[in-house]
Amino acid sequence: VTGGAGYIGTTLVPMLLNKGYKVSVLDNLMYGSDPLLNFFNYDNFNFIHGDIRDQSILKDSLKGIDIIIHLAAIVGFPACKKSPELARAVNVEGTKLINDLRSKNQVIFFGSTGSNYGDLEDDICTEETQLNPLTEYGVTKTEAEKYLLNAGNAIAYRFATAFGVSPRLRIDLLINDFVYQALNNKNLIVYEKHFMRTFIDVSDIARAFIFGINNIDIMMNNVYNVGDDSMNYSKEQICIEIKKIIDYYLHFADIGQDLDKRNYIVSYDKINALGFKSKVNLQDGINHLVKALSIVSIENKYSNI
Repeated sequence: VTGGAGYIGTTLVPMLLNKGYKVSVLDNLMYGSDPLLNFFNYDNFNFIHGDIRDQSILKDSLKGIDIIIHLAAIVGFPACKKSPELARAVNVEGTKLINDLRSKNQVIFFGSTGSNYGDLEDDICTEETQLNPLTEYGVTKTEAEKYLLNAGNAIAYRFATAFGVSPRLRIDLLINDFVYQALNNKNLIVYEKHFMRTFIDVSDIARAFIFGINNIDIMMNNVYNVGDDSMNYSKEQICIEIKKIIDYYLHFADIGQDLDKRNYIVSYDKINALGFKSKVNLQDGINHLVKALSIVSIENKYSNI
């Protein structure tokens, strides 16, 4: 699992370990090692400190591996906008290097993104929809996805917008950020409230990889939207759901714009037809976040004294 110390990886790895898989994580620990520490209690866990751009480390890491779950990336619109050269080096060139060094028999799962679709307000996005990435993140992930699918022996997942609680928590994700702002600032100003997204809890993202491993033969050399039709929401609807749990001031601004211009509705019929369905609904996911982020808020309060 490349990037196994990250938001998705630290949720996925214990699932794999508990199912008896021998798991190696390759990560440069840019966000720290704490979320990984409990994994060392498993005899079937191995950690490799390194970067996917390092050819020698990567080559050694791939020895004896049957399945590669490629999560390592510069993730999200803000991070990629801040460091576009790094985003291209990791998201595109790093992915190409993994592909060039893997054997023909090694299957690769690629964690792609719905950001590849861009702004398609009047369309429902299927896997055949023409891609229209609007950000450096979307552009780099689209290029990497196409490269792997053209290479073969690959499965790509275009995930809905992630949210939820993970050992390596992210506050920058839309729902996570909204909950955090409502808890800490007691107010939220939202631009372009009508913009639509589909959401998926991080635990369901991890489950999708388990599902893929169990169904490799029928899923091979395809791309799948991963999420659930029931999780298509506007930003306004998200805010209202949060307000049912947290008392905060909510303002929808008529002037101004969200720099992340994603606006689309996605169909998940392709993967749903194979038997995969999300388990965590929006309301439960928000409840989990409120509980977890309340602890983070307490920690932040006392760390500033």
